Amino acid sequence: MFLRYQQLQQQLQLVQARKRQIQLELAEVENALKELEKLGDDAPIYKSVGSLLIRVDKASVMKELEDRREFLNLRLKSVEREEERAQQQLEELEPKLRRALGARG
Repeated sequence: MFLRYQQLQQQLQLVQARKRQIQLELAEVENALKELEKLGDDAPIYKSVGSLLIRVDKASVMKELEDRREFLNLRLKSVEREEERAQQQLEELEPKLRRALGARG
């Protein structure tokens, strides 16, 4: 039972790390969109592709970032559900573990 508890704790930590990564990327996408909105439609915009910078039009970059934002929001919701499940399992296991440890002592 203790091993299961430790596994759940580790799983929760991994899920929380993934959640933070997604939130950081989402913030970057949001900031990029805000900056792009300030630019005129004819402003030169360059996208990094490997070691190259390629000129792209604003509309295609905006669409790409909006699609990425939508994907990240869906992924974030999924990871949040996973986090809630792991927390719930830990909360359910904790009293059982306390009872088992108390019975030994």
